[in-house]
Amino acid sequence: MTSRTTQTVVRFSSPFRLPGFDGVQPAGEYRVDYDEESIDSVSRLAWLRVGAFIHLPAIAAQSSTQQMMPIHLSDLETALEKDHKPS
Repeated sequence: MTSRTTQTVVRFSSPFRLPGFDGVQPAGEYRVDYDEESIDSVSRLAWLRVGAFIHLPAIAAQSSTQQMMPIHLSDLETALEKDHKPS
């Protein structure tokens, strides 16, 4: 089985909370890494996301330390949907 890691940037316009994190994270752009495994198919190659990690702090934050925290894909999607809903 082949695996790969892809990266994207997500944007939160308001402070947000994710389960398992100590406190609220500030609004901003965050890099997210997705671990994916290939799904063998007769007609095409497909990828299944099997894990995700968010980089803290936000991209624009001035910090001497950074960490990569594992997150559940559904928790990230829920937080992004909540953030993008009109008030």
